[in-house]
Amino acid sequence: MVLFAEYCFNKSHSTAYGYVTYQTAYLKANYPVEYMAALLTANSSDQSKVQRYIATCISMGIQVEPPDINRSGVDFTPLAASILFGLSAVRHVGQGAIEEILATREREGEFYSLADLCDRVDSRVVNRRALEALIHCGALDSLEKNRNQLLHNLDPVIGWSQGRAKDRAMGQGNLFDLFGGSTAQTPSTFESAPKAPAVADLPQNEKLRLEKELLGFYISDHPLKAVQQAAQILAPVNLLDLEDQPENTLVSAIVLLTEVKPIVTKKGDRMAIVQLEDLTGKAEAVVFPKSYERIGAYIEPDRRLMVWGKIDRRDDRVQLILEDAEPIEEVRLVMVELTPHKAADIEEQYRLKTVLLEQGSEGAAKVPVVAAITSQHQRSFVRLGARFRVENDQTTVQALMSAGFQAHAASLAAP
Repeated sequence: MVLFAEYCFNKSHSTAYGYVTYQTAYLKANYPVEYMAALLTANSSDQSKVQRYIATCISMGIQVEPPDINRSGVDFTPLAASILFGLSAVRHVGQGAIEEILATREREGEFYSLADLCDRVDSRVVNRRALEALIHCGALDSLEKNRNQLLHNLDPVIGWSQGRAKDRAMGQGNLFDLFGGSTAQTPSTFESAPKAPAVADLPQNEKLRLEKELLGFYISDHPLKAVQQAAQILAPVNLLDLEDQPENTLVSAIVLLTEVKPIVTKKGDRMAIVQLEDLTGKAEAVVFPKSYERIGAYIEPDRRLMVWGKIDRRDDRVQLILEDAEPIEEVRLVMVELTPHKAADIEEQYRLKTVLLEQGSEGAAKVPVVAAITSQHQRSFVRLGARFRVENDQTTVQALMSAGFQAHAASLAAP
């Protein structure tokens, strides 16, 4: 029995795991939208996993859309080429409110406006707090793009709808319904609903902040999305991949600071523990006093930074020890234009390395250099290693051009 157990346990489990792997790989390859929607729903209670799977969706070309009052169900919903956030993911919107909204929509059709929504659902179930949450997360954008206008309309519309509900309860009904002989609701039915004076929409960063507060993620946009392409060139490490890096490895990343916890040491020195986020995941980082003296002015919530640091493993956790940081608006780079022939020429490679090493300075050089290799049919970018970082972008460009290379300085936002 012992000899048999040593054999059968391994073989049976490897067969079962292999079969499950085949099934999931088949589903992901042939039904990617449905597969990722199911994966997001199954892990909806784990924010780190959801963020990782959303990043996977983006890399697969699958858009994850914000909740929609007229299309969303309870869970993540697969569409033709995208995935729709479920209403259950919205904080402050309880199960009872979701059931009321979905039942009303199924029974009477889509909602035309905020007034239509408030008039048709039970305000005791879908209360003001739930409506505010739906507005802030973008679930009512299909009714009105201006979220700030919806918020200002909320109080008068709620009062108006509650008055109509009382009239119906007393059997009085609506004057137009009585004489029109129809109870069908149309967009024109709610033209008489009160509205607040017109106001400008919320700033984009405020909309994103509230969106993340209610969903746990940036969905309609992300503060780092504008520099996503440049980030792939300049930052070799995504936060999702930190665990795969050896300890003490020096890495760089383009991140958003989401939380900052200031600390004062026993000696009175200032330091901080910060939470970082990029398009793929989250990570914790520590800024020790010596580094804080130099970069403390940048250590603020919602700052977009390019950071440099070392991998540290403690208590089965991976942290990043930040050594340097720079706002992405100030990040500069040097772009060297090369033909495929020139890029493959060993002598040209040596000349390029010589110029760049002369422009570097140990400890102070952090301007990255990118080679743009352009052929007749394509243009590709190659980020040169950390040892070829330079101290000053302008003097490096001048040195490269004097050596016969085409080069220019660029910002991170427009490499």
